[in-house]
Amino acid sequence: MYQTILTHTELGICTITMNRPEKMNALNKELIQELGAALDVAKMDTSVQAVILTGAGEKAFVAGADITEFTELQSAGGKALASVGAALVFDKIEQFPKPIIAAVNGFALGGGCELAMACDYRIASTKAVFGQPEILLGIIPGGGATVRLPRIVGRGWAMEMMLMGEPISAEQALQIGLVTCVTETDNLMTELERRAAHLATFAPFVPQFMKLMVHKGMEG
Repeated sequence: MYQTILTHTELGICTITMNRPEKMNALNKELIQELGAALDVAKMDTSVQAVILTGAGEKAFVAGADITEFTELQSAGGKALASVGAALVFDKIEQFPKPIIAAVNGFALGGGCELAMACDYRIASTKAVFGQPEILLGIIPGGGATVRLPRIVGRGWAMEMMLMGEPISAEQALQIGLVTCVTETDNLMTELERRAAHLATFAPFVPQFMKLMVHKGMEG
């Protein structure tokens, strides 16, 4: 059904895997569209109580946007593509009525880090690496980092990550609150499934309204 993602639903948990390991799961138009469609299916599926988002292979969660698609775009085209990505994926994840947990198993850079930040919380393997390197390319983060990153880690660390453009380790991410747990790679999915199974035991309206109240509170 899908060309760039894998989906599996079992025991109330829908696992969505970005599946472009040869490109380190970089975001392209097709992946963005398919991920948005898979989220719509999970939203409508009453058997799904929680979602896990991860990347295929051990090298990357999502290593950023597929630059080959952006180099041919003019300013207006790049802005339009970023807006589509935000509407189809990033904002959709943040506003999703069911809990979404990011399982970060490798590089989460640029759009990949922003994708993880849109989730309700993040768990990382010891090999995970996070970063917003856009400034090194002469561009500004376009997937919500300028808003979500300060909310998650505070203004100081957010500015450090975005202005310096340097990656941070999983342990550093844990220290600043970007992730809530770091575990060995072999144990990552087991830990995620344990947490998702716990979330799946609640009445659906409980996490849904809890998420809504938190988001509204953060918006002031």
